[in-house]
Amino acid sequence: MRKLLVLALVGLVAQLIDGSLGMAYGLTSSTLLLVAGVAPAAASASVHLAEIGTTLAAGVAHWRFGNVDWRVVTRIALPGAIGAFAGATVLSSISTEAAAPWMAAILFTLGAYLLIRFARPLRTDRVGGRLRGRFLGPLGLVAGFVDATGGGGWGPVATPALLVSGRMEPRKVIGSVDTSEFVVAGAASLGFLIGLGTEGFLLPTVAALLIGGLIAAPLAAWLVRIVPAQLLGAAVGGVIVLTNARTLLRSADLDGPVRPITYALLAAGWLAALVLAVRALRRTRLARAEAATAEAAAAAPDALPAAPATPAAVVAGELAATGTPNPR
Repeated sequence: MRKLLVLALVGLVAQLIDGSLGMAYGLTSSTLLLVAGVAPAAASASVHLAEIGTTLAAGVAHWRFGNVDWRVVTRIALPGAIGAFAGATVLSSISTEAAAPWMAAILFTLGAYLLIRFARPLRTDRVGGRLRGRFLGPLGLVAGFVDATGGGGWGPVATPALLVSGRMEPRKVIGSVDTSEFVVAGAASLGFLIGLGTEGFLLPTVAALLIGGLIAAPLAAWLVRIVPAQLLGAAVGGVIVLTNARTLLRSADLDGPVRPITYALLAAGWLAALVLAVRALRRTRLARAEAATAEAAAAAPDALPAAPATPAAVVAGELAATGTPNPR
């Protein structure tokens, strides 16, 4: 029971992160399941089965808050489903010994990408035009394949690519990616069901992750408007990097002083990324404040000319100047 409560908390925290960043539910959950000793294929299968419920709840919540661009969802979800089904099939056919370092390497790489991505200022300006299907299709295909084979990756691949395009509001990028993930999670679960059978899913784990995610989904859709993604992304990236480095070092049979030195270097890199993220956040907020001030100053009307004096006002002024009392 204690383990299930911990997993429910993991699902809650993972969904809060995912709903606020548009990524990292699978990364966070799969990383912790691997640390707990769950086989890579079973971890990814269980996470994706839980995501069917959490992404549905997240999609509804984002839709109600106006965070979804349905045109993008329809053009990225189907290729993502194809890629996820193919990735689940590949991962199901690999032995646990071979899959563990492969999955840890994917998660480590995605975590490092989060560190680098959120250590720099996030582009939030928008340019004209719409995202084309020839861009969204391949993006969904690659993101879906990485998501299924790595136990996570749909958000870390799709969300930054859409943000960098500059053609969507950040909140709509996050909402659209989260909503389309419902189709991707369903396709991945089907692939794992065919490759592993029902025994490949850890149903108590799925239930715990699902409960935590369902609780957090509406709150995360609201938090996306106020939580600084810059700091959250850098923090999550560091956790994922350090956690999966343990699996990689173990699979490489590196002992002695190599491990502590590696951990120290990674921790130093994480701290540097957090510092850079704070600086980038401050610069972004300062730039926005200056732009808002300049826009308000440009939009303010010129000073209105003085109204012409009325005859009564002229007479009162003359009487006051001569010291004569006001007329009755």
